Amino acid sequence: MERRDFVTSVIAMAGAALSVGDGLAMASSAREFYQLRKYALQTGPQLALVQNYFEHALIPALNRMGMAPVGAFKLDIGPETPTYYLLIPASSVEALAMVDLRLTEDAEFTKASAAFWGAPASAPAFVRVESWLMSAFAGWPKIVAPKSEKRIFQLRTYESASYAAHILKVQMFNEAEIGIFVRTGLAPVFFGDTLIGSRMPSLTYMLTFTDVADLNAKWNVFVNDPAWKELSHRPQYADGEIVSNISNLYLSPLGGSQI
Repeated sequence: MERRDFVTSVIAMAGAALSVGDGLAMASSAREFYQLRKYALQTGPQLALVQNYFEHALIPALNRMGMAPVGAFKLDIGPETPTYYLLIPASSVEALAMVDLRLTEDAEFTKASAAFWGAPASAPAFVRVESWLMSAFAGWPKIVAPKSEKRIFQLRTYESASYAAHILKVQMFNEAEIGIFVRTGLAPVFFGDTLIGSRMPSLTYMLTFTDVADLNAKWNVFVNDPAWKELSHRPQYADGEIVSNISNLYLSPLGGSQI
């Protein structure tokens, strides 16, 4: 299949997925799309090589394409370390699907990325890269970058046993849960509905905190909030019915991260 034919099919699938959720036919103009990349690495030279690639080659090139803010993170607490994550926002699915081809047309990027892109098989730049394509939620349509002081981030993924259950969980966030998050002091960065990726159907969101003590204190306020207790006890929103698995990762920003 030609690359442009593939991109056309990706866009069609993304549009179909959006129409299932909340019926916003114009979602592509109202909401961002995200590519979340996971770089599995080996301890040693790969760490500095990838961080340098993010900071001095990839993020500046993405900014020149109009993609900002770009987040670059190190996994601090999670099942597989060392791992880096990259969060790329865009106004369209096509921009994300074509990003690697457009990078090769950027002479400045080509020069700055030579060590990463041209790494030999005997000393590869990474072990493997996975990626997810997501659409922002209607209730949180764009990335909100935190203030620049020292932060940690929590990346949470909710899987559902069926698409019907997944749609109910997204609805729960859009109609009430995001509002309770904000009112109780939780600080969202983004919410993404997975359009293409592994372990679907799923959604992923990111929160930011000053430190782990701040994280624990603010989650405690949230779980004890009367509005949350009432919402979570509605039969249609019972976790056992609409969420089958939760992944919970703690991240910190890498040099050059704009989030």
